[in-house]
Amino acid sequence: RHDDTTHFGFKTVPTDAKESLVRGVFSSVASKYDVMNDAMSLGIHRLWKDHFVRSMAPAPGARLLDVAGGTGDIAQRFLAYQDSVSHDASGSVHMVDINPDMLGEGERRFAGSRWQQQGRIGFTVGNAERLDFIEDASFDVYTIAFGIRNCTNPDRVVKEAFRVLRPGGRFMCLEFSRVTNPLLAAAYDLHSFYVIPRLGEMIAGDRASYEYLVESIRRFPPQDEFAQMVRDAGFTTIGRGYENLTFGTVAIHSGYKF
Repeated sequence: RHDDTTHFGFKTVPTDAKESLVRGVFSSVASKYDVMNDAMSLGIHRLWKDHFVRSMAPAPGARLLDVAGGTGDIAQRFLAYQDSVSHDASGSVHMVDINPDMLGEGERRFAGSRWQQQGRIGFTVGNAERLDFIEDASFDVYTIAFGIRNCTNPDRVVKEAFRVLRPGGRFMCLEFSRVTNPLLAAAYDLHSFYVIPRLGEMIAGDRASYEYLVESIRRFPPQDEFAQMVRDAGFTTIGRGYENLTFGTVAIHSGYKF
């Protein structure tokens, strides 16, 4: 049967093996993950994430479920936004990541912070496809940034997001996407397939993991296809359901649960 296999980058692997393969990649790169993000994107990932949280514009007291939360980039921005823009100290984040090493980097980031002291940040190792430990309709916002393409069944991830959000809640996904301009796409491919694995080798001592990460971007559905998956899970999208950033290198997908 065709569904017994899935893709791991450009390789075909047994479906039940993908999760542990992905876990291996992120355990390998966890300690260098943030440095590599800066090197690969020339620091632009920080602007994408800033814009992501600004366009979320969370309400005071909002409860965020940040899935594949990794090293805490989104969680930190969300809490900082609540403090500085909403002037509110009641918003909170629950960070979930399948990889304990990545989540450990996130926990280190928040150790001793005022947010940890205020009890506004929590951490759970868990699978985005099966958030059994989270009740129905219990969060205001669900984010997944640069994580969903590593999941075996992205459609299940989006359905789980729908389940855990309260009515009126918002799903937001930041993910690498398709560059549509052919010239830019060619330059982007060159950067992806030649520069990034070399950076991975030099900075993280791990070429193979970064080859996988680049390939996984190419295997993720294009913008319109993923936007349809979001709607199929029950979400309502505004317009086409996404915003391209940096010529479509990444896209912000958004849907509301009504």
